[in-house]
Amino acid sequence: MTPENRSIRRRGIYLLPNLFTTGALFAGFYAITSAMGGRFETAAISIFVAMILDGLDGRVARLTNTQSEFGAQYDSLSDMVSFGAAPALVMYLWSFSSLGKLGLFAAFVHMAGGALRLARFNTQLTSADKRYFQGLPSPAAAAILAGFIWLSLEHDYPVEIFKYIGIALTISTGLLMVSNFRYSSFKEIDLKGKVPFFVAITVMLGIGFIMAQPQTMLFFIFLAYAISGPVVTLVMRRRRLHGRKP
Repeated sequence: MTPENRSIRRRGIYLLPNLFTTGALFAGFYAITSAMGGRFETAAISIFVAMILDGLDGRVARLTNTQSEFGAQYDSLSDMVSFGAAPALVMYLWSFSSLGKLGLFAAFVHMAGGALRLARFNTQLTSADKRYFQGLPSPAAAAILAGFIWLSLEHDYPVEIFKYIGIALTISTGLLMVSNFRYSSFKEIDLKGKVPFFVAITVMLGIGFIMAQPQTMLFFIFLAYAISGPVVTLVMRRRRLHGRKP
């Protein structure tokens, strides 16, 4: 056996960060199966659980210095299931199935947008500006749809009326994911540094507001984030044009 073959056979994967990725993948899968069983609130919550686990796997990998190409690719495949396919299928099963081809089209736009968004992100890892995402991140897009379902179920909104709002949201999230709008990555925030005491109080109050009405707060927080992309992009372009004027 050659040295190259020995190195290939000995090569493994890091367990800890991939456990979180597997958990996110399972949460997305569970969202789909819950929707198939008519448990749409559970499906929506499962997508948010997938978001939390997806946010943890990368941070755990960086903290433990266990980043790998395998982990990056596995994370993308997990994101495709949890934030591309799962929200689209849950929305379709919840309210779009009665709309025929229009419902299929809307669900597919979101799922395809998620796939294209992830493929583009993977090809721009080394060249993209770390301060911004190009296009709406797929977890945020999924959170808008999951939050909308959760909010509608909590307030018992009539599906026959609100499904058309769902159609608009689903198509919009799919298109925003493949847009050129710039979204803040929040990576410039230093979570390790010291902050004034009132910042800690503000964060505590914010968490309290979210926990009091999670279905409402999460939906509007991520909807505002989705709207921020076009706003930030237009402001930056206007500043650039003013800077070029003599």
